[in-house]
This record gives sequence, C-alpha cells and structure tokens, in this order.
Amino acid sequence: MALPGQFDHPSFVTAVGTVTGYLLILAVMTLLIFLVPYAFFSVL
Repeated sequence: MALPGQFDHPSFVTAVGTVTGYLLILAVMTLLIFLVPYAFFSVL
C-alpha cells in the first residue's frame, strides 16, 4: 500500500483496516436487517 510518509506507520494502517472492517460489517448487517425482509415480504 503506497501511503504518504506520515501515514505509513503500522498504527495508521491498523486504524484504516479496523474502520474498513466495521463499515463492511455494518453494511452487511444493514442488508440483512432491512433488504432481506423487504425482499421476502414483497414476494408474498
């Protein structure tokens, strides 16, 4: 990963990875909580 000089410390890479992971989990949970029931009940 090519980051600018001040952001190449491992703690910044870890923080970006953590935030990305939480956002991905939040997106999947949102899909499961809202879109799956919507799709299920729209078929009925």
